[in-house]
Amino acid sequence: MFDSSAGFILPNKAVRAPDASWVRRNRLAGLTSIQKERFLPVTPDLVVEIASPSDRQSELQAKMEEYIANGVQLGWLILPEERSVIIYRPGQEAELLSNIDSISGDPTLRGFTLDLRPVWKPGL
Repeated sequence: MFDSSAGFILPNKAVRAPDASWVRRNRLAGLTSIQKERFLPVTPDLVVEIASPSDRQSELQAKMEEYIANGVQLGWLILPEERSVIIYRPGQEAELLSNIDSISGDPTLRGFTLDLRPVWKPGL
C-alpha cells in the first residue's frame, strides 16, 4: 500500500502519484533495489484519487481512465462533496455509487473493504 508520496511510471511513460495505491507483493518482488528507490516502473493494481474542492472532476476522470488504459485493475475516484465513488475497472463502464458507507476491493483486493464514513464526515 502506498500514499501520495509514491510515484509510478506507467507503460505510456506518464508519471503519476495517486492519493493511495496498492501493488501486489509478487509484482514488487520483481523490481531491483535501485528501481524501488525511484518512481516505480510498475502499474498499481489499485489506485485511489480523492477529489478536493479545487479539482476538476473531468480531469480526475480522465486520469482514472488513463490508469485503467495502462493496466490498473481497480480505480476508485472518491468525491467527498457528493458522497459518491466512481469505480473504474478494465473493460467496464465506470460505475457511480452514492451515499454508501464502504466499498469493497473484491476481487482485486479480496477481503479488503474501505470504510468511507470518515471521508464523508471528517473529524469524527
